[in-house]
Parts: sequence; C-alpha cells; structure tokens
Amino acid sequence: MKPFLTFLLVSILVSCQSPESKNPNIILIMADDQGWGDVGYNGHPHLKTPHLDAMAKNGAVFSHFYSAGSVCSPTRASVMTGRHPARMDICNANCGHLKDQEITLAEMVKEKGYRTGHFGKWHLGTLTRDVLDANRGGRKENDIHYAPPWDHGFDVGFVTESKVPTWDPMITPSQNAEDVKASLKEGQHFGTYYWKGPGLQATENLRGDDSRIIMDRVIPFIEESVAKDQTFFSVIWFHTPHLPVLAGEKYKSLYVQHSEGQQHYYGVISAMDEQVGRLTNKLKSLGVADNTMVFYTSDNGPETSVQVRDQNIPYGRAQGITKGLRGRKRSLYEGGIRVPGIALWPGKIKAGTQIDTPCFTSDYFPTIAHVLGIDLNKYQRYYDGENLIPYWQGKKQKRSKPLVFQFGKQYALIDNQYKMYGVSEGSIQLFNLLNDPTESKDLSKVEPALLNRLMSVYQDWNTTVQSSQSGGDY
Repeated sequence: MKPFLTFLLVSILVSCQSPESKNPNIILIMADDQGWGDVGYNGHPHLKTPHLDAMAKNGAVFSHFYSAGSVCSPTRASVMTGRHPARMDICNANCGHLKDQEITLAEMVKEKGYRTGHFGKWHLGTLTRDVLDANRGGRKENDIHYAPPWDHGFDVGFVTESKVPTWDPMITPSQNAEDVKASLKEGQHFGTYYWKGPGLQATENLRGDDSRIIMDRVIPFIEESVAKDQTFFSVIWFHTPHLPVLAGEKYKSLYVQHSEGQQHYYGVISAMDEQVGRLTNKLKSLGVADNTMVFYTSDNGPETSVQVRDQNIPYGRAQGITKGLRGRKRSLYEGGIRVPGIALWPGKIKAGTQIDTPCFTSDYFPTIAHVLGIDLNKYQRYYDGENLIPYWQGKKQKRSKPLVFQFGKQYALIDNQYKMYGVSEGSIQLFNLLNDPTESKDLSKVEPALLNRLMSVYQDWNTTVQSSQSGGDY
C-alpha cells in the first residue's frame, strides 16, 4: 500500500475510535487519618461531605475497605507498589523509604504513555539533601532515605515530605492545634516546604486551606494534560485531617453549634470535600469524567490525642470516629485499618454499587495493571493485592488472597469474613467480622482448627516477606 493511503487509513481508524477505547485517566485520592465514620454517606451525625457522598452514590462503595498499614507511610507504600510495606522495610511513619528497585504505579503507567503527577503529602522518603526539611530531609544521617517522587516516575510534583498544618501550611500554629513541636514558634515557618522538583521550593499561593492549595496545582495539571490529549495519572494525597488541625472561619461556621475541636476537625474535612467536588466538576467541564477512574480512601483510622492515646474516644482536635469499630490509628483492630473506600468510573461502575468483600490499598496496583492490559508476572515479584474489577462487576464475592497486616508487634489476617489478630509473644484472637464487626467475641477457643489454618496462611505469607526483605524480589 502506498504511504499516503496507509497514513489515511490509520487516521480514519484513529478518528473512529470511541472514547471508551482509550485507556482511562486515573486519579487516586487519599485523606490522612480520616476515620471509617468520618463521612456523611456512612452516617456521621454532623459532618457534611456532599461531594464524597455524591461519589459514593454514583460509583461503588466498599463496606470493608482497609489501609494496608495502620499509619501513613506503610499504606502509601502499598498504594505505590501493590506490595506490603514490610517487603521494602517501611515499618512506620518516617521509617525507610521507597526503594529504587520497586516498580511504582507511576512507572508502570508511563509504559502506556501516561503523564504523571503527585500532589500533597509524600512520606515515602526525603525530598532534599541540602535544606533542613520536615522530619528527616537535609540531615546527613538520613541521606540514604532521599527518594522523591520525581525519581519514581512522576513528571510533575507539588509535595511535602510529611505533615503540615491544614490551614496556612507553611506557618506554625499555636500548640492548641496539636502535634506542633515545642521547638517551633507560633507565626514562624513550620520547618517544612512544598517541593516542585530537585531544589525547587514552592513560594507562591501557600496561604489558606491546604486542600485548596493542593487542588490549585492539580487542576492545571489535568487541564494541561487534556489540552495535550495526553492520558493522565494523578495522585492527590491530602494532609487533612492529620494534626495540626485548623479550619478557616468559613468552614468552622458550618459547625458553630459544636465544640471548638469539632469545628476545626469537621471544618477541615468539609474544606477537603469541597475540593473533591471542585475536581469532579472540572472533569465534567473538560469532558473527561466518563473516561476517568477515581479512587478515594484514607491512609489509616483516626488519630487520638496524646492524652488519651489507645482509647477509642475523640479528644481535642482529634475528633475522628470509627463508628463503633475497635481501636484507632496504630492498631490492627478494625478501627485502625478499616477506612472509607470509593471507586468512581462512570459507565464502567454502576451507580449505587456496594462491595462487601474485604479489599485494601494494595489492590489498586493490580487493578490498574489489569485495566491497562499489563501482565504483572513480567515484574517477577510478589504482589499482595488483587484485581478489584470482578467485585464491582458483581462477578466475584469471595476474596482469593487474604489481607495480611503487620505493625510493630501486631499482626492480622482477614480471610473474607474471618479475622485473626495477634501480638508477638502474646495471645491470638479470632473474630467473625460478619457477625461481630466490633471484634468483641473471641472465637479462638471455639474454632481452633480455623485459627490454625489462618496462622498457617500467615506464616507462609511471612516467609515471602522475609524473602522480599533479603532482596529476593529484586
């Protein structure tokens, strides 16, 4: 065939392709320390989250969605890699970093031509070697942990290493906002920067609500990608509602009948919700909403103020609720790891879908790989997650792989309705989450055979983790 005719035929075929034939845009949204009960659609008695409620109504809600870790950095590692954080020695917040040998979501989607951007909290390593920054950045003893998003597949970044105040994020608030280092002085710099790339600090538009500040960077990234007709992958990791918690007067005024702590906590979540609505409206106005897959979750359960840590009650500005679930952040009981979970993909996910099968953040990676037609076997490593599509299509109700957790001396395994929870050198408990969501009835003495089976599965899994830690996957 003559070159001109070949060109003409290819052009006609491309022009005839429907939007559904294109790979979808992908957006991963994560809140920070938002409890299972901290959304309107899940029955919160006071909190207003109309845009998250709309996402839940128009997509799929996971009634048993879990963060792979009970604190921030481990869960973020699971999202980025589809693998348990222990495999890469990310054991806690400010522990380890995202290793170069790991294959990230951003690197995977770039194989398919995606433009990639990361916005908000990173917390998978330091962002600078030269400036004292946040918890670990710029300190020589932590140089080994330099692992910014632009070294892991992201084209565009606007990120902090770790927490910032939820209002005026670069300015130190009063100690009343909680989790403010005693060495910091109110009104002065918080000691953390927003970074746009190697050595590039953001210096403009850093006042007011932090969620809005983040979305002010997300929106142009999406607009530019659409203008270039380039499929995009956007990770939006809000700091809200992590301490220090401060809400602007506009958002506090929504809750004037409540305590000051509640006004701030509820206010920052409503402010974040407003930005979620801004995002979904922008997708619609750009004409890309129907071909964009959006996930929403939290990195772990709600924080507890230091004064009452490990008690399942709100206090001060740590007002998150678990809706009766046992435990909070740092716990592998349900309240520490069961979190809000929403998937929105118009035309692909039926509105009003509810998924009752346990799923977690490690599932994002294999799901996206499946959507893009990427065979994970080529990466030759252990993946802890599984493809979510059969669940929202109603083709599958029972999980093939159990959900396994480790944190400190705690470990847990969820095999569909049953959960094993244990502490090293301590007792092991067994719960039926279907009948006992509050984990109040230990079945370990009643169902010893089941407990032994789950312990055997856990031990086999832990052997693979030890292999990963020794470099077996690399």
